[in-house]
Amino acid sequence: MALALFDLDNTLLNGDSDHGWGMYLAEIGAVDAKEQQARQDHFYQQYLDGVLDIYEFCEYQFSVFTQFSLEQLYSWRNDFMQTVIEPMIQSGKPDLLDAHRKAGDDILIITATNDFVTQPIAERLGVETLLATQAEFIDGAYTGKVSGTPCYQHGKVTRLQDWMSSNSKQLSSSTFYSDSINDLPLLELVDTPIAVTPDDRLRAHAEKLHWQIID
Repeated sequence: MALALFDLDNTLLNGDSDHGWGMYLAEIGAVDAKEQQARQDHFYQQYLDGVLDIYEFCEYQFSVFTQFSLEQLYSWRNDFMQTVIEPMIQSGKPDLLDAHRKAGDDILIITATNDFVTQPIAERLGVETLLATQAEFIDGAYTGKVSGTPCYQHGKVTRLQDWMSSNSKQLSSSTFYSDSINDLPLLELVDTPIAVTPDDRLRAHAEKLHWQIID
């Protein structure tokens, strides 16, 4: 059975769910809007440039998890799914999943965005296996820290290898869809790398190596 791996943000979704969550919190007044805008823009530019400090970013993103009750966070997340994520799905590329479903492939979403944000998105897309950066959750509460290896850059390779080892899976006949140069370590590892509306650096790399590009 082949492995079909999918990045989430700007690949299956038309937009970035992590950035969207931060801006949603600003819009509803849960965080300071001016500061949030500045920090989100700063981190997002670092991400595009491939120089994001994932731990610094997660510490900032996860701080809100420690400031509000789970009930409040889940309520906001439900609204976020409907008002922000659903339009990203409708205008995105969830149809990329269809051929792999018909083929009976193992489908995984593998994303740097944290599991609090992405778990309901994976469920909405009908994908059972999600590898995401994990927000540490101990004794019924978020700690504000990262648990384990962040699912970012080479961390995606590490997390995938751990999953394959635990599930007796192989990379043979594997495909990975991504938009970002940050995913180059995993794109170079699979049998079939596919660039989806890639950033400029990934597009240049994909064109040089004659990888498939989907716009």
